[in-house]
Amino acid sequence: MATKDKKQGCPQGSCSGPALWNLVANEIFNQVWPDNIHIQAFADGFVLFIKADANKSLVEDTQSAITQFSSWCSENELAISTDKTNYILFSKMVRSPKITWNGYKINRVKSFKYLGIHVDDRLNWLEHINKQGEKAIKMQQNLKRIAGGNWGISQIHRWTLYKTVIERMLAHGSSAWCLNPTFKMKRKLSSIQRPFLLHISEAYRTTPTAIPNACPHPSEHLKPNQISFEDGEAYIARKDIINIFTYGSKTEHGVGAAFCVLTNGIWAYQWSAKHNDNNTVFQAELTALHEAVIYASHLPNHNTSEIQVENRASIMVSSNSESTNETGRKIFKILLSNPRIKVSWVKAHAGNIGNERADHLAKDATQHGQPYSHTKLPKPHIKGLLWKRMLEEWQTLWKNGDTGRKIYNIMLSVSLRQTNWIREDVIFFFEHGPFPAYLNRFHLSDSDYCKCGGIGTALHYATECIYTVSWNMRKPVPKFKQECLKRVANNLVYRQKIRGIIKFISENRDLFQPP
Repeated sequence: MATKDKKQGCPQGSCSGPALWNLVANEIFNQVWPDNIHIQAFADGFVLFIKADANKSLVEDTQSAITQFSSWCSENELAISTDKTNYILFSKMVRSPKITWNGYKINRVKSFKYLGIHVDDRLNWLEHINKQGEKAIKMQQNLKRIAGGNWGISQIHRWTLYKTVIERMLAHGSSAWCLNPTFKMKRKLSSIQRPFLLHISEAYRTTPTAIPNACPHPSEHLKPNQISFEDGEAYIARKDIINIFTYGSKTEHGVGAAFCVLTNGIWAYQWSAKHNDNNTVFQAELTALHEAVIYASHLPNHNTSEIQVENRASIMVSSNSESTNETGRKIFKILLSNPRIKVSWVKAHAGNIGNERADHLAKDATQHGQPYSHTKLPKPHIKGLLWKRMLEEWQTLWKNGDTGRKIYNIMLSVSLRQTNWIREDVIFFFEHGPFPAYLNRFHLSDSDYCKCGGIGTALHYATECIYTVSWNMRKPVPKFKQECLKRVANNLVYRQKIRGIIKFISENRDLFQPP
């Protein structure tokens, strides 16, 4: 067996290393700290937060905290790197407080990095966004080297690299720094995203962009006899228990939930309610079961209740200690503390008097039941509303924007559905490509004329240039130019001609240069 004497740092590289370190580090957290001092750590990176009303008290409290921390380090033979120790001041105070650590002066910094997050003294997070943006661009440049010289890997692979590498890098810690993004943050994030959008779409760098902007679960388990997935119909006639039947229903009139109680052949109690029309029948089933277990939990302790449910999925959710469904967790907690409540599954309610009655109550509740507002709207419905609102806001920004007007005249409506445009399509419709009229704007060509004598625009090569006559289309009247481009964009035959033109121009640039 090989051993190594470890005298500094946090033990790493072994299965037990982190656990042993946590035992040591836990001592400093268990010490008594003043109310205005908070200590936090991740592995061997410690942070002290000190709050004070004046410079003098801030220095005194900070030095006191450092002394207490240093004592713990000495007891455990730990050494702190003073070169890596800094402090940041969140205040309008002009004069920097003097902080020392065992005689060494601790430097004040404007920003520091902790757990991958760059924290600046203004807490505007622009420093973090800038740093992550620079890091993401470097990463993208390295990834582009995979491509080689001929426009690289396919578009779907570029999109996958962006989603799996770049986007995750930019979104690191966003739950902490992007809770209420300011206008400056949004603008900076948009500018960082631009080169990646250009790379994915294979557009020229001059192409404009218009970018719009659980409760803890119990660790215990239910009693083995509390839940039964066998057909519970055989137990309906039992006289020694209280039978409760639940049901959820959704009709053209709405959503309803109900349960009824049968005791010694007598209908002792019934409950029903009407849900929001956007709630699901599964939510209604869970609501009926939840109200039923609440009712059963208030019965005398000597009474055993059996709740019979037609929906098997609602029983599975309610009996799972790790369920993420909020109503299911509530049901589980009630069942956990009331082992005398049993839940069984009824395969079909046809001929079952209890479930037939609960079914009738639930259907009647869809029209006449009391409103039930305790159930949240289903996530798919909320996502649909947010999706619709997002598209509406995006459409408004796209309609009223200042950039991308050439494409707006072709694509009036926004959509998250990816277009089937390739590089040649982008070059033609944006008119950013190997066209003399475009190159002359940036002083990359001496003239904006084509060698044939016409002005070298994208439409010129598509309709009248003698060098591309094999792909020429009929030239539109000027006032119908945008309608013509829209028709070309939506016609695959025309787009094939456009692609042929762009490829021919790219491969024979000298042919189109004016004399």
